[in-house]
Amino acid sequence: MDMGIRGRRALVNGASAGMGRAAAEMLAAEGVDLVLSARGAARLEETADHIRQRFGVKVSAVAADHGTDEGRARILAACPDPDILVATCSPPPMTPDHRAITMDQWKASLDTGLLGPVQFIEAVLPGMQARRWGRIVNIASIAVKYPLELRILSGGPRAALINYTVAVARRVAVDNVTLNAVLPGMFHTAAVHDQFTETARRNGTSYDIEVAKFAEFHQIPAKRFGDARDVGSLVAWLCSEYASYMTGQSLVVDGATTRSTF
Repeated sequence: MDMGIRGRRALVNGASAGMGRAAAEMLAAEGVDLVLSARGAARLEETADHIRQRFGVKVSAVAADHGTDEGRARILAACPDPDILVATCSPPPMTPDHRAITMDQWKASLDTGLLGPVQFIEAVLPGMQARRWGRIVNIASIAVKYPLELRILSGGPRAALINYTVAVARRVAVDNVTLNAVLPGMFHTAAVHDQFTETARRNGTSYDIEVAKFAEFHQIPAKRFGDARDVGSLVAWLCSEYASYMTGQSLVVDGATTRSTF
């Protein structure tokens, strides 16, 4: 299927691994040129080289922290007028006890999960409106919709981001600019791999065993974690011509973990 976005230009933040990388790859498969950002230069450059060689699109890489003013300025200088903006970031630490959350953790989570994405959206929206075409997708978390103490630092700031996104989506729908969100559950990503590998080391087990235990304890009906490509393909579709009438929506992708008809 041709999604009608060949030749468009996308800015993908948090693109060096996991769901951000998967989204970048799926967009590249549709012929979209890319500007990728992430904090770690080595992994980001490896991702950029891989996408160039595999898909033959133009790819630029900007190693910067999009949770800071300086980082955002560098990224926007490299790509001030994208047709597509996709935003994600490394998840904040899990919080089994909300009383242990520090003020520094709150501030870092708000910078990366709310304030940074808002400032990117505000920066690129005028150009999208002037060109009468734009797609913005935030990769957030099911903790936005289903609060869980373990994911307070993830869900709280991103819930505010989704509220903002839906409000803005209503304003710019007339300009053929859409804003949507994807709310993933548990996925095999670099951060999850590191976390569960460390848990396995402490428990004398294995990564697969710890994933299975987590899936059982949290009653994930699929009994597994998702693949990042599940999210990447959905992001690419939301950026396509086939999703031009879908805006202001938050789509859960979680292996049927949560229980809701809407």
